[in-house]
Amino acid sequence: MKRVQQGFTLIELMIVVAIIGILAAVALPAYQNYTVKAKVGAALSELAPLKSAVSVCATEAGGILTSCTGNASGVPVPLFTATKNVASVTTTAGVIAATLGTGIGTNVDGATITMTPTISDSGTKWVNTTSISSTTGTGAAALDLITKNNGS
Repeated sequence: MKRVQQGFTLIELMIVVAIIGILAAVALPAYQNYTVKAKVGAALSELAPLKSAVSVCATEAGGILTSCTGNASGVPVPLFTATKNVASVTTTAGVIAATLGTGIGTNVDGATITMTPTISDSGTKWVNTTSISSTTGTGAAALDLITKNNGS
């Protein structure tokens, strides 16, 4: 009589578990990098109104940035209200210094992003620098995104 197989063997189940483990090991770091990039991207977007305010201030001041400083009255550059991604921001002579919040990622929490404007006839160009020094993991993902936004 022929015997019909009733299910999977132990070795087949172990192979499936091993494959799922390998896929998870590859996917988890990629997901972490993705979430850090999304949060840093959101932080950069939240700073866009300040960049616009500094550009307008510089234009009205004839390209001189010394008066483009955040103050209590909101003139000429408004104060920034802290968000989930950006803990604090100061604007001094057109230079925007933002401190990232917590919960963004390893090597990124509490880091600073400094946006320095350069005024020319063609408009305002921004150079971003950061205190993130890690070139691995989530720090590298954030560093890559911040430096890719230079010039805009």
